[in-house]
Amino acid sequence: MQDLKLGLQLGYWGSKPPTDFVALAQHAERLGYDSVWTAEAYGSDALTPLAWIGAHTEKIRLGTGVMQLSARTPTATAMAAMTLDHLSKGRVIIGLGVSGPQVVEGWYGAPFAKPLARTREYIAIIRQVLAREEPVTNAGPHYPLPYAGEGAWGLGKSLKSIVHPLRADIPLFLGAEGPKNVALAAEIADGWLPLYYSPFRQDVYAASLSNAKPDFEITQGIVLNITDDIEAGLLPVKQMLALYVGGMGAKQRNFHKELVSRMGFEAEANQIQDLYLAGQKEDAVRAVPDQLADEISLVGPKDRITERLQAWRETPITSLNVSARSSAELRLFAELVLGG
Repeated sequence: MQDLKLGLQLGYWGSKPPTDFVALAQHAERLGYDSVWTAEAYGSDALTPLAWIGAHTEKIRLGTGVMQLSARTPTATAMAAMTLDHLSKGRVIIGLGVSGPQVVEGWYGAPFAKPLARTREYIAIIRQVLAREEPVTNAGPHYPLPYAGEGAWGLGKSLKSIVHPLRADIPLFLGAEGPKNVALAAEIADGWLPLYYSPFRQDVYAASLSNAKPDFEITQGIVLNITDDIEAGLLPVKQMLALYVGGMGAKQRNFHKELVSRMGFEAEANQIQDLYLAGQKEDAVRAVPDQLADEISLVGPKDRITERLQAWRETPITSLNVSARSSAELRLFAELVLGG
């Protein structure tokens, strides 16, 4: 059984920027939260709010959960990470993910093919930049350096970063769902950012994590809702699951649906998707099993949450990321998880 750390998940912006995210991060830092995380989809980016938070805090770690690979070249990601790591005095966690074909091909105008191979190349280049041992080169097909393909002038040369990194070993986490992606994270990354994890179904990921290093970090985002009405408390979780399983991906390829199926809910996942794609979104929410929603969240009265936290402490999870909406929630979550 291990102690759990706490992170504050701020996610990405809606139609407008939130007004209190810096104050929340500052309060989380005072309460002993280990990290604060920002995200990106196709609106706000992950790095700018994190830099703003870093300028107003002193010790809380700053994680991108996640930066999308297709949004930046690997050298651009390494540059941003080095810059922010210097400015924050060594607090950056590089959280990366491939996103999905709808965003990659629809928003970034890039191919989604071979996500594992692209990820491996991407991280290898970042490691080279941070090591700063020699000019960066890459012979792979996805991020060739120097570039010598169509349209090249033939003048490219291998370069070494002008800036010396504050840390050559900036932690690098991968957001991953599929068995091969999770195994890749365990092999080449310093941590993993799961989407859904059930402490009661650890076998879903056991094989993929079998080669993880002893200090491998796993940071799980979780809905924590203290309420006497468990059914009502699970409703937002079920709405989220219906959206992701039903609508976040194409019918023939939805990574979230595939994960839920591997978790033992294949028939339910098929029903959720069919209902959602037919426009019956409320029925799709009702089709989400209470058991699934309950297992991947912490919902209920304080005593129930305290009891169920024991199951999380018996997993490889090292940190729980919560989305708190107020200082009072931040304090309450710290009392429950950190005991302080």
